[in-house]
Amino acid sequence: MISVVAGLILISIWIGFYALAKQQGRILLRLDQIEDRAKVAGTGPENLSDQTEPDGLPLNSPFPAFKFPDLRGRTVALGDFRGKRVLLVHWNFECGFCESIARELGQLDTSLQERNVQLVLLTYGKSGSNQERVAEHGLKCPVLLITDEDRPAPFANQGTPAAYLLDEQGQVAGPFVSGADRVVALAQHSATCESSIFEVGKRQIQRRRLPGERPLSASQIERDGLKVGTRAPAFRLPDLQGRMVSLEEYRGRRVLLVFSDPHCQPCDELGPHLVRLHRNHSNNGLALILVGRGDPEENRRKAEQHGFQFPIVLQKEWKLSKEYGIFATPVAFLIQEDGVIAKDVAVGAEAILALARNGVGRSEEGSYERIS
Repeated sequence: MISVVAGLILISIWIGFYALAKQQGRILLRLDQIEDRAKVAGTGPENLSDQTEPDGLPLNSPFPAFKFPDLRGRTVALGDFRGKRVLLVHWNFECGFCESIARELGQLDTSLQERNVQLVLLTYGKSGSNQERVAEHGLKCPVLLITDEDRPAPFANQGTPAAYLLDEQGQVAGPFVSGADRVVALAQHSATCESSIFEVGKRQIQRRRLPGERPLSASQIERDGLKVGTRAPAFRLPDLQGRMVSLEEYRGRRVLLVFSDPHCQPCDELGPHLVRLHRNHSNNGLALILVGRGDPEENRRKAEQHGFQFPIVLQKEWKLSKEYGIFATPVAFLIQEDGVIAKDVAVGAEAILALARNGVGRSEEGSYERIS
C-alpha cells in the first residue's frame, strides 16, 4: 500500500514538473520571438509594413499645438502649416543617425513640396551651429529649436530621428516611425503619393509600395560599418596637440581604430582596457588610434583622466564615422598592414577587446596574450 501511495506521489510530482517545463518552454519560445522581432526592428526595414504595433498617437488624433523659434528667431506655430500635410521630425544634428540621413531628406524636399507636404525639423542646440549644419546638408525646410523641457509630448520619451506625418488639419495621418531608415521610408512615401495610403487593420498599419517606387536600399548609405576586405578610408586629422596624424603613417602595422565620444559611458568603461592594451602590445606590431568627436577640451580631459598615451585624433562632427559607415560609439575596426579592414566592425567594449585579441602579436609561447 505504501509503495502504491509513493508511486502516486512520484507520478504527481512528475506531472507537475512536466507542466512547469512545458509552460517555461512556451515562455522561452515567446521571449525568443520577441527578441527576434526586436532584432528585426533594430535593422531598419525597407518599408513600414513590419511595424505591426506602432507606438505613439493613434491615427486621426490631433497633434498637440506648439510654437517654437526658427533659426532666425521667428516664432513658428503648428497652425501656420494648416492646409498642408506636415512631416514632423524629432531631430538632433549631434545624433549620428540624423546626420546620416540629412542629405537624403534635403534631396526629397522639392518632391515633398510638390505633394503639398512640408518637412519640419524639431531640433536641439544653438541657432548658429544648427545654421551651419543646415547649410552643409542643403536643407531648405523650417528648422525649429526645442529643448528637453518644451518638446512636444508625443516625442517626450522618443529618441532621434523619429517622425509623424500629419494631415492638412494637423491630425496624425500615418503611423509613428522611429529610426533613420523608417523616417526616410516615410519621407519617400510622402513624396510619391498625393495623400496618405496607410491601410489600417485591427492591429496593424501597412505601407503599400507604389509601382516603380524606389526602394530605400537604393538610396541609403552604409550604416552598419564597412565590411571585412574593404580598404580602410584614409584620413589626416589633428591630434589633441594639433599635430596632424594620418592613417598612411601606420602602413606596415596593424591598427586598432577606435571611435569614441567624451560623453559616452561605455567609452569610459573601455578606457582602462585601452590603456593596458597599448602598454602591453604597442611594441608587437599593433598600433592604437582613438577617433574622438566634439569639443577638443572635453576630449583632452578624458585623455588625462584615463592616462591615454596613444594618438587621439578629432573628427569634425561624424565625418570620418560616415566614411567608415557607422554612427555609434564605442566601435572599432582592425586594419591590416596593407590598409585593408581585417574584421567586421566591433560594437561595444567586449566586442572591441575581442577584436583586439585578433590583432595582437603572438607571444613567445605561441598563444595570444590576454587582453583585459
